[in-house]
This record gives sequence, C-alpha cells and structure tokens, in this order.
Amino acid sequence: QVQVVESGGGLVQPGGSLRISCAASGRIASIRIMGWYRQALGKQRELVALIRSGGATNYADSVKGRFTISRDKAKNTLYLQMNSLKSEDTAVYYCNAMLVGDTRDYWGQGTQVTVSS
Repeated sequence: QVQVVESGGGLVQPGGSLRISCAASGRIASIRIMGWYRQALGKQRELVALIRSGGATNYADSVKGRFTISRDKAKNTLYLQMNSLKSEDTAVYYCNAMLVGDTRDYWGQGTQVTVSS
C-alpha cells in the first residue's frame, strides 16, 4: 500500500500562482504513476496531470502551458505548480498513486484551491 497526503491549497486571485504538494509514504518504490485530479462543485472528478515513473507527463488540455507536474523522488513528494490561475480552476485537488502489480487507486483527502478576487 501507499499513503498520499496533499497540502498547499488556498485562496488565490485570478492570474496568480500556487503550488500544491503530495507527500507519499509506504511502498514508494512500487509507484508506477502519480497524478493530480480535481473535482469542482457539482462536477465529476477529472484528470489534471500525471507523471510516470520514467518521468513522462500528460496534461489535460485545459491546463497545458499553465500547470507543471513534477516529482521529487528523494523527498517522496509530488508537486503541481499552477500559474495563470482562472476561476474555473477552483476545485478540490486530489493526489493519486498507482502501483506496479496493484489494480487499486490510492487517493489523498484532497486540498481546496479557490481562485477568486
């Protein structure tokens, strides 16, 4: 198993920046993919960005060029740098981990990001 805990959410003005983090513990060496998802009020959870163990990344079209996902393996931490934030980025952001040989998804409790003036 692996445990993931998000932090760093908050209130930011439109056009601003924010970095959220996800600390992982447990079977770190078995992590195959880590990602960020978000769920806005009344909407389904959607993929924001993911990073594979080899470093390849994928982004939702809505955040390409504005968000950057990265992983510091030495600190067992996943990051999401969010720039040029828009009101539509307001959501609860969830960290996700998938392990080699394990079909389960591991989720954190989420961190609220609110973009508002």
